[in-house]
Amino acid sequence: MPELPDVELYREALVRHYGDAVVDRVSLRSPFVVRTAEPELFAIEGRRLLGVERLGKRLVWQFDGELFLVLHLMIAGRLHQKKPSTAPQGKNDLAAFHFMRLDEATGAPAPLPTLMLTEASQQKRASIHMVAGRAGLAAHDPGGIEPLTMTLAEFRARLTGEHHTLKRSLADPRLLAGIGNAYGDEILHAAQLSPVQLSTRLNEDEIARLYEAVQATLAAWTERLRAEIGDDFPEKVTAFRPEMAVHGKFGQPCPACGTTVQRIRYAANETNYCPRCQTGGKLLADRSLSRLLKGDWPTTVDEWEQRQG
Repeated sequence: MPELPDVELYREALVRHYGDAVVDRVSLRSPFVVRTAEPELFAIEGRRLLGVERLGKRLVWQFDGELFLVLHLMIAGRLHQKKPSTAPQGKNDLAAFHFMRLDEATGAPAPLPTLMLTEASQQKRASIHMVAGRAGLAAHDPGGIEPLTMTLAEFRARLTGEHHTLKRSLADPRLLAGIGNAYGDEILHAAQLSPVQLSTRLNEDEIARLYEAVQATLAAWTERLRAEIGDDFPEKVTAFRPEMAVHGKFGQPCPACGTTVQRIRYAANETNYCPRCQTGGKLLADRSLSRLLKGDWPTTVDEWEQRQG
């Protein structure tokens, strides 16, 4: 799922490539992606894109007349640029947005690259909501505070206000905006904290360390990705990147200490962590493996490494 750094880059690219352009038409291949009936999606045709905001992991497109398009990419939704006038026809294509802008030299309307919304998943979860007015837009805000602008006091209040594991707290959109599975792993590794540590049992030093890790990790990755794409449109949005410390790195060495990165699997998600950097050498119980091995499940990373050898 695109998280804060990727969604922010999408926002910036949309403004850079389509800001002040007019929607010539919308080509809809999958009506299911539109979750509202009024205002209708085609109401944006002929309207100018005034700006794009980020609401947690959602992208909010603002048009004339206080009309908003709220796009939630969910896990597999992505945006791509195609040749002008390209129609949605691939199995993953959901909708195409065709923009026009006046040519500065001739004053004639010129087509811009088509913006294609895709979703590479059989479970179609990406969604578009059309909203009229700021009051209606507020209903799409889960309520999480912005990680890059929050104060330590605001973070402490949100974190300790509910009794959850740190991994769950970081990814809860009601508490913090824009963080998910991938950057949750990276933040906890940077803070050297266990993903299953309870949010209400942190001391002041641990809270401050986690706060700094949240801001530093998200800011650093946003800058890294921004430098990678330059003025281009972000086409390779993924939750798995080679430079990440632990996310998606199960079985590989931790870049900080060399210990093999471990995982906890639950449902369709996976948490990755370094047992030496984050859990004091303790192996966290993986539901599938620990149930299978029972008493043979190693409890420390030293014991696990001995068995590997």
